Amino acid sequence: MSDDTFLELPFTHRRNPHQTEAADRHLEWLRRHRELVTVVSEPTYTGWDITELASLVYPESSAEDLALAADLMGFYFLFDDQFDGPLGRRPDQVALVCERLTAIAYGAHPAGTSPAERAFADLWRRISRGMTDRWRARAAYNWEFYFACHPAEAAGRNIGQPPDRESYLTLRRGTAAMESIFDMIERLGRFEVPQQVMHHPLLRQMRQLAADIPSFTNDVRSYPQEARRGDVANLVMIVQRDRSCSAEEACAVVWDEAQRMADRFCGLRDELADLCRWMALDEAQQRAARRYADGMAFWIAGYLRWESRTLRYHHD
Repeated sequence: MSDDTFLELPFTHRRNPHQTEAADRHLEWLRRHRELVTVVSEPTYTGWDITELASLVYPESSAEDLALAADLMGFYFLFDDQFDGPLGRRPDQVALVCERLTAIAYGAHPAGTSPAERAFADLWRRISRGMTDRWRARAAYNWEFYFACHPAEAAGRNIGQPPDRESYLTLRRGTAAMESIFDMIERLGRFEVPQQVMHHPLLRQMRQLAADIPSFTNDVRSYPQEARRGDVANLVMIVQRDRSCSAEEACAVVWDEAQRMADRFCGLRDELADLCRWMALDEAQQRAARRYADGMAFWIAGYLRWESRTLRYHHD
């Protein structure tokens, strides 16, 4: 799969005008939580261009909120990468780490001994500020889902072979943190989607597609690195095994499936106006639904743009 390959989308990415200011704020946050960054070198982290990612996926945020988004993106990657070493094959130890972090989302105060706990406590305080109890409860559960999937991923590394497709997708939908990322559409936009729309089948399908599309393309991009490390939780490896085909053919299969999902997402997005009418939503509710759908589209286009260029997945 060439580095300049993109999915065909009827919408494109946009860049937040506050990116430079947010980058400075993100650098300050990293300095305050410098122990979190020990899993990679500073030049390596810089090459990932995390603020660029935040800028592309949340293009309408204020400078302060964009900095929060960059801090959040940085946390995801730095937290995930600590499991690339020996710790990532100790599900019992990973579970302890994740339980303490989950507790923070439900109101516990961190003991202050872990860099990840201190960083997440800061993020959760800023993320949840000003949001309703309903939103915080949903966000806390989604963070629990994210953290709780890491011990299962650690156990899978010890098995030494790719899981079946459905088991993999269930786990991937947790470790990718997509639900938390979509919660931030509301948080950064300072609005909340009415519950009857948030849980309507149309929006649930859109959310699942918007979550799976980048996961599929990411598995193609990251396949060479994960194959070298001996990781087995990658859809390309699963397709390669199930179809007895080459890695190149498996990459093409996964990429084509991502394109079909993108087409389906666009079709559902076109149905949103009818949904709003059928649900008898008032103007404010309709606006919230449209902003949320637009936020998912920004996520898809922005992430794919960043993923195609970041040094996290591309090296000289």
